[in-house]
Amino acid sequence: MSGLRITDVRAYPTSFPVDPKDSVTLGIGRAVKRDAVIVKVSTADGVTGWGEAHHGRCPGAVAHLVNTTMKQLVVGQDANDITGVWKKVYDKQLASHGMGAGACLALSGIDMALWDIRGKALKLPLYKLLGGRSKPIPAYAGGVSLGYQDSKSLAEEARPHVQAGYKAIKMVRKTFGDELVILTDANTGYTVANARAAMPALDELDVGWLEEPFPAHDYMSYREAARYGRLPLAAGENHYTRFEFNRVIEDGAITILQPDLSKTGGITEALRIAALASSWKLPIHPHTSMTGLNMAATIHFLAAIENGGYFEADISKNNLFRDKLVSTPYKTDKDGNVLPLEGHGIGLELDEDFLQAHPVIEGPAYV
Repeated sequence: MSGLRITDVRAYPTSFPVDPKDSVTLGIGRAVKRDAVIVKVSTADGVTGWGEAHHGRCPGAVAHLVNTTMKQLVVGQDANDITGVWKKVYDKQLASHGMGAGACLALSGIDMALWDIRGKALKLPLYKLLGGRSKPIPAYAGGVSLGYQDSKSLAEEARPHVQAGYKAIKMVRKTFGDELVILTDANTGYTVANARAAMPALDELDVGWLEEPFPAHDYMSYREAARYGRLPLAAGENHYTRFEFNRVIEDGAITILQPDLSKTGGITEALRIAALASSWKLPIHPHTSMTGLNMAATIHFLAAIENGGYFEADISKNNLFRDKLVSTPYKTDKDGNVLPLEGHGIGLELDEDFLQAHPVIEGPAYV
């Protein structure tokens, strides 16, 4: 694979508006558009890899960082040396004065694309490259969906997903009984007082977890809330690199870890986080980002770690990044499980014309 010298790195910020009838309201507001940043890495022998960098609610800025500073750091490197590329970007950009989370988002997309290249060059699906095997991964019905609404309409929206086989979902208990695992997500919208009021009732309903009641950096509130009941606290989608997860794990308040492959430093860093968590006997339930690239890569990742939990399936309505940008990223079987794709690398075909037809829409995604 001597021809895998990186010759180009390009990021494409892309958006589409959300039809008001498909919009949901979460703790952070009402969704009005969907954003993504797609990263393409090219090599001297023509092998191309694709990755997703989370948009960071400013997709144009994240793409610009990839297309300028990150590109100059990465072009000319060996695409096989994924750890070396990661270390160079960490040393030169992320570790000191390097835009922090923005650099980590950008690095995540590049790292994912490099793993895609390596799988294609070796003619192996990503899960095999990572040391895993094809096995059923339990999925829960998540994504930007099932927002704030009255309980009856929420139950009706959830019903077809339960009928499709999902055994876990973010919603209410009463309609579907005790066999369905209920997961809750506050989208950083709680105060400590809110958690104190809500957690005893969630315990009584035997809820599986309370996700992100507070912002990621509010460690004191997480420690305080962990005292209010048995309910596990979940977080991680807004924690970056193994160094932040080390703090989370040692604090002991958050016991459901949810790294996002498009945020936390890519597949390379997510593997390190999973290994760190395994030494504390903690499960990994990754957060899913915006596009089919992240979704398919996450399933490969779960198939390759020993402490993998749920795959967060995206059940949002009319997600073009799942349905049109790429070929089918996953299928859910009758028991609510998914399998990793068998194609080389991540295993997806990407429509570059889609990127041209859907340029970035500036402005907030939630209002």
